[in-house]
Amino acid sequence: MDSLENQFLIAMPSLNDTFFERSLIYICEHNEKGAMGIMINRPSGIIVDELLQQMELAEEPQPVTSLGREVLVGGPVNPERGFVLHTNQDCWSNSDPITDSLMLTTSQDILSCLGSDKAPDKFLIALGYAGWTRGQLEQEIADNSWLSVPATVELLFDIEHEERWQLAAESLGFDIWQLSNLAGHA
Repeated sequence: MDSLENQFLIAMPSLNDTFFERSLIYICEHNEKGAMGIMINRPSGIIVDELLQQMELAEEPQPVTSLGREVLVGGPVNPERGFVLHTNQDCWSNSDPITDSLMLTTSQDILSCLGSDKAPDKFLIALGYAGWTRGQLEQEIADNSWLSVPATVELLFDIEHEERWQLAAESLGFDIWQLSNLAGHA
């Protein structure tokens, strides 16, 4: 199977897992060792401003922009660990490039700049991640649990959380609710 890096995984309506039900996951890494992604459509109930204040990382004086957006639940693995998915900027040496336009970091240095003129143009913060061991994701796709589509920066950052799964599904060009939950093989 080709790499699913920089793809969205769309949970099939028939996926029988309450944690991943109607989830949309951005795949950050996919190789022979497994896969890692960030769920991008499940708010945690924590507001970014509040998180930064709790971590004592709010920029002084007040940030240029209010960060009233929510921190996301990134997945069930390491839910205490934060991940920042952001647009590319050369000044973030602790961020790992995913594509020419997207980077991922777990470093706190970027958090202290959020809301200021030093911040990346677009970003999201998630707690935890979704992970798969070698061959596990491929098997789940074969079992008809997930569909994949190319990721877009617009869907990652510009669309409201509650609309992301449906819009990603619509990008397939058919009604996902009309699909059978049975996988077929020719």
